[in-house]
Amino acid sequence: MERRKLIGIGTGAGLAVLPAWWTLRQAANGAGEDWRTDTAPLERAFPLLGPLTDAKWVSSRDNDRGLPSPELVISGFARLAPGRLAELTAAHAFVSEGPADDFSSWFEKPLRGEGPENPRWIRSPELDRDGSGRSAGLWFDRRSDTVRFRALNPYG
Repeated sequence: MERRKLIGIGTGAGLAVLPAWWTLRQAANGAGEDWRTDTAPLERAFPLLGPLTDAKWVSSRDNDRGLPSPELVISGFARLAPGRLAELTAAHAFVSEGPADDFSSWFEKPLRGEGPENPRWIRSPELDRDGSGRSAGLWFDRRSDTVRFRALNPYG
């Protein structure tokens, strides 16, 4: 009987330490938020959008799930510099079209419910291709100067 109590106490202590260990590991990896806010990687992936003023985005390689992914997918929202969307709409043909899904992949869950309120999405199929064979989905909301994006292997 004494042995069972010791095993139970040891197991309970181990389970109590596990959340603290996980939290420390996440903090060490810089994963304090559910999404990333740095704009530089997005500006490299989407140079046509120009400088971005704000971003919320995730990557299929974020929050290491223990399974390596051969392909990188980035998805999220970014705010364009003032006037940039007007320049893009003047130079390219756009249609009224929204995204087909609401962030359905496992890594996109933190983005559900984020983004502009009541967006009126427009899209330019011409901007979804960059000439190097890479493609992305780019949806723009005129009222908020926000772009919603999803790109497969955006860096080549």
